[in-house]
Amino acid sequence: MINGVMGKVLFINLSTGENTVEELPASFYSHYLSGLGLAVRILYDRIPAAVGPLSADNLLGFVAGVLNGTGSMFGGRFLVVGKSPLTFGWGDANCGGNFAPAIKLSGFDGIFFTGRAKAPVYAHINQGVVSLQSAEDLWGQDVVETEKMLIQRHGSRVRVAAIGPAGENLVRFAGISNDGGRMAARSGLGAVMGSKNLKALVLEGKTRTTKADAEEVKKWAKSVSGLMPKEKSKIPAWSITPLGKLMTGMQTSFRIDGLMSLPPFSEWGTSTANELSVLSGDAPVRNWRGHPRLFKSSNVAIPKIAATQIKKYHCTACPLGCGSIAEMKSEPGKTHRPEYETITALGANLLNDDLDRIYQLGDVCNRLGLDTISTGSVIGFAFDCYEQGIITPADTGGLELKWGDSEVILKLVHQIAAREGIGDLLAEGVRLAAERLGAESAQYAFHAGGSELPMHDPRLDPAWGVSYISDPTPGRHTITNSAEYEMFQLWKRVSWAPEPPRSYPKKIKYQDREENAMMNAAGTAYKAIMDCAGVCLFGTHIGTQRLGIFETLNAVTGLAYSADEYMEIGKRIQDLRQWFNIKHGIQPAEVHINPLVYGDPPLTRGPQKGLHFDIYAMRRSFWQAMGWDAESGYPLRPVEDL
Repeated sequence: MINGVMGKVLFINLSTGENTVEELPASFYSHYLSGLGLAVRILYDRIPAAVGPLSADNLLGFVAGVLNGTGSMFGGRFLVVGKSPLTFGWGDANCGGNFAPAIKLSGFDGIFFTGRAKAPVYAHINQGVVSLQSAEDLWGQDVVETEKMLIQRHGSRVRVAAIGPAGENLVRFAGISNDGGRMAARSGLGAVMGSKNLKALVLEGKTRTTKADAEEVKKWAKSVSGLMPKEKSKIPAWSITPLGKLMTGMQTSFRIDGLMSLPPFSEWGTSTANELSVLSGDAPVRNWRGHPRLFKSSNVAIPKIAATQIKKYHCTACPLGCGSIAEMKSEPGKTHRPEYETITALGANLLNDDLDRIYQLGDVCNRLGLDTISTGSVIGFAFDCYEQGIITPADTGGLELKWGDSEVILKLVHQIAAREGIGDLLAEGVRLAAERLGAESAQYAFHAGGSELPMHDPRLDPAWGVSYISDPTPGRHTITNSAEYEMFQLWKRVSWAPEPPRSYPKKIKYQDREENAMMNAAGTAYKAIMDCAGVCLFGTHIGTQRLGIFETLNAVTGLAYSADEYMEIGKRIQDLRQWFNIKHGIQPAEVHINPLVYGDPPLTRGPQKGLHFDIYAMRRSFWQAMGWDAESGYPLRPVEDL
């Protein structure tokens, strides 16, 4: 057996109460690593094509990465996996917090649930011993209260992943929480958990992870830690936006070194980009159909965010610490400072410029167990449909849906989580809601393959758009994009990864070029390796050669793979994820996106005025770079060869 893994997975049948442990051979791990690779092989093999996402036969898995619990820096992420009720294909949700190492400490690389309990239960696993206990008293509680109650019951050493009322009520974009509201939000896997009458997973244990070369792991950990900011950022908060606007307004792009992002990121996290993203055209405004002047972006700017911060915090194994607790006027008075996606989805996207109410909305979504990206998207869809008379006051129970009305937004959030009134329709997500309302509403639905779009506009960077319609988890902003590819600096380790020029005309990003396709393919394969390792995307911004992910994987496992060999594993996993979707009836070439997203018709005002690009030609080139058929999106390697 290779080092760094437990060598076994746990299967719990909630219908029968039985559980089984399966040992996996060393060859499995050397072929797929762990985390995402382990998950996709198991789910592909064990979920029949006809199984519905909310049926008892769907599998729900919690998987750890190879580097979780090894002392490797940024190795604190875990995945939840299953067939998605939003896309009806491959679903995964990535999360930080404190839960990732607990999976391996409990004795397993992955914990998978099937079946459906007759009444609400939670699973408690202590050093490999499984106990299913009644969750009747927890059902209906929000995720924060659920976690508190379970910690009081089982002690402060346990780690808890739980769903809120949204998951219980099978909202198709419900997420799963740990660490007081940190969400594994995407793909609707909280609804899968709710469909199984599983309220929470509680883990504890002392099983330690072995390392082949502990000194080499320490060496890389020390090197990475040494790159982190040692004091509060000296960059003035007010300077980020004008500097960014200057760069955005230029017709030339300059290659980005991710070390530049560390000081502001450490200080303000993803909120660093709030105002700049609106002004640059990155952030969707008014459900993707507006422009920056419609939204008072200064209300969500860094100085306003900084004034609310109370206490900084780090996820497990994170030397950067981009998280923060922030104060707000609403009860309970403090919350996790919302991430950029939340602030934009519930802010600019809805023309809601009240920062305190955005904080409240984010906190309520977390507690109810809702994905804030999908929640903001479906409410924007509802506002547009109401404005056009497609949704009427009779449908809303008299509630007037007005842009920027934070009280209305809050009411809709509660209605969605409870599936009450118009919330029952919106809880289906924008694709199914649009199908029910009729063809006229489709123009206001912004999704890819059923997954609501993230808060990054491909009209600023087409690489996002290619990922949105090409990845087996469509509508995902964390796969790859131009800026992150530059920060990865893969060309310093991977022989086939193109090196971008130090400066280049921006217009080439909008062209169907082989180099662009190869960069997207390399970034995609690299992201798969991150998710096998359990590494944070933001940690990879410092550059592959500085993070040492390939070297650390070798030091932990005892493998002696080159960077190219690891990237081949990443491509293999992408192949298998794509085959999973095909097995479950999804034709990749039939995954489409709202034409506005690629400039059809082009915007008439704002930073992306007049822009248009051929997103489908770029997808064909990307598929070809991945080794897939350019027209169908089918991998050229059959499943049997993977």
